[in-house]
Amino acid sequence: MWHKIIEHLNDPLLVVKVQNFFGVIYKRSCQNEATSIIHSDRHDREEECDVRQHKRIPSDISGSSQCSSTTDSSEGPEELECHINNKFWYYLFVIGTSLGDEIFYATFIPFWFWNVDGAVGRRVVLVWTVVMYIGQGIKDVVRWPRPGHPVRKLQQKWAIEYGMPSTHAMVGVSIPFSVLLFTMNRYQYPVHWGLILAVCWCTLICVSRVYLGMHSVLDIAAGLLLASLLLLPLVPLVDALDAWLLESPWSPLSVLAVSVLAVVFHPQSDKWTPTRGDTTMIVSVCAGLLLGAWVNFQCGHMSPSPTPAPYTIIWPSVDMLGCALLRTTLGLCGVLATRAVAKSFSYALICAILGKDKNELRNSADSLDNKNKIFVECCYKYFTYGLIGFNTTYVFPNVFELLFINRPTYYTEI
Repeated sequence: MWHKIIEHLNDPLLVVKVQNFFGVIYKRSCQNEATSIIHSDRHDREEECDVRQHKRIPSDISGSSQCSSTTDSSEGPEELECHINNKFWYYLFVIGTSLGDEIFYATFIPFWFWNVDGAVGRRVVLVWTVVMYIGQGIKDVVRWPRPGHPVRKLQQKWAIEYGMPSTHAMVGVSIPFSVLLFTMNRYQYPVHWGLILAVCWCTLICVSRVYLGMHSVLDIAAGLLLASLLLLPLVPLVDALDAWLLESPWSPLSVLAVSVLAVVFHPQSDKWTPTRGDTTMIVSVCAGLLLGAWVNFQCGHMSPSPTPAPYTIIWPSVDMLGCALLRTTLGLCGVLATRAVAKSFSYALICAILGKDKNELRNSADSLDNKNKIFVECCYKYFTYGLIGFNTTYVFPNVFELLFINRPTYYTEI
């Protein structure tokens, strides 16, 4: 029974059925210009969609794609075409999938620390890091491929990675629901509205991954289940650990040691994928954020709130919105500058230490045998994104304070 359920949830035709529902149409055409719509019904599988007889051709900019048949036919060569008939769903799900991309992390995390609540931010980032690290590691251990024919991948980003479990689904659980759990007793607001928002957020991300052909329904289900199980112990553990990370003199050494070991002992895949590099970025950002918060606390820039929780939400005035916009703009410019300078400096320095030409190494093949490139990539990403995290919680907030644009609640975030 369970075998049949797993097989059904992992069926590529189930992905096609979801795509069909939201307006993605697969058609088979021949040289005689005859066309026929290919459905996802299982009973018509062999007759209408012999998926292993088709070879994909890259899609054009409009989002349609073609697949040429390798079989002989008296009617002439066949082609498998993919058409997006509903642009609303397409753009909605492109936006939805971006909620689990690095661009979202690079804007959401700094914005939260600079404009909302650093105490909640530290906890959410730590939960997100642990969940993502476990999910990324399992991908390279399980090594299940993403959906095959006849599924047309409407997004090629991360296509080379394995698909089980969906880390987008895990992010869809870990970020919105950890925000909900860490704020529901800290602030006075209608919790049911927060729950509705978290569910909608998670649903949009998950459906977008199936719609774009990047994950099977089984990948999504596994990601949701795994992240939900991880949240149960992580949320209370992280909540209790936060005070120690701020106060203990051993905190910086522990954070650095654990983060470096996590990168070094990341599970090894059987082929090169960007998984390890992406995991290095996530771990280093978390380490940098925690180190920056520790320095702030040790310098006396943070203290407990004089009033107990739950707190009343201070809705921003026009002046507060203006300062928030200015903080965000200056801060993100600083993040971009930090990334550009730190990446260039660290990459060149590590290549010089190894005695390698940086341009030659950068243009060399991505392969598990290319140990030098993997080592340099992990080192420069750890340094660069760790520095970005440190600047996010220490340097930039103190710069904002010097410019008199810092938010008033910054010094009570414990």
